[in-house]
Amino acid sequence: MSYETVRLTIDARQVATVTLARSAKHNAMDAVMIAELTAVAERLANDENVRVVVLEAEGKTFCAGGDLGWMRAQANKDRAGKMEEAMTLARMLGCWNALPKPVIGRVHGAAYGGGLGLICVCDIVIAEDAARFALTETRLGLIPATIGPFVVSRLGASFARQVFFNSKPFDVGFLIRAGVVAKACPAAHLDDAVEAEVVQFLQCAPGAVAEAKALCLALGGADPIAAAAFSASALADRWETTETRDGIAAFFAKEEPAWRNGSTDA
Repeated sequence: MSYETVRLTIDARQVATVTLARSAKHNAMDAVMIAELTAVAERLANDENVRVVVLEAEGKTFCAGGDLGWMRAQANKDRAGKMEEAMTLARMLGCWNALPKPVIGRVHGAAYGGGLGLICVCDIVIAEDAARFALTETRLGLIPATIGPFVVSRLGASFARQVFFNSKPFDVGFLIRAGVVAKACPAAHLDDAVEAEVVQFLQCAPGAVAEAKALCLALGGADPIAAAAFSASALADRWETTETRDGIAAFFAKEEPAWRNGSTDA
């Protein structure tokens, strides 16, 4: 099966590589990519010939978050439509989070918003040491609601409170301290670092790996997808505020929203 926004390859060792392939759009997620990432996760979950999954991206950016056209389309939907679109993204992240195979994230460049959500559903993340991250939703008058259960689950509340609602950019060191990134290295060494993790999993019984991952998720607390409806409702409420309407309109008009005060390097 071929895809429009992602690529899937499976090598002779039963290692699947899923590549975000919208480099011209900085791999920003739109409805097509979300649907294809869901389909790929479901396919890999049921493929007994796949033992390890690597999630990577082409181009300069790992994932810039939500596609602008997709965001504009959401703005024009009614409350029920906004909630359904949010749940579609949540279901995709839930499929990846619960994938019964180890998922290794190969992260380079930058990851914003939903891109950080993708990182947080990986089991092991190897990142470029120069990579940058941010949850920029509040700069538009929005909130990182849909990805919130996955991000807060991985960062923990203490680390999440430092970056979740101030749109402040942060580096890979922050994610290492939070336990989200396992290792950072120069871009030229990313492949070797990812390969070292792949080899480790190939020494293990695949059924045991799947069951151990499921147990780890169960022992880790509430399933993030269980909070998705609450998050989707909160996001739908936020879309209807004057702040968000003004923020989105100002963003597309390349103007400053009325509520923004002062300068920032963010």
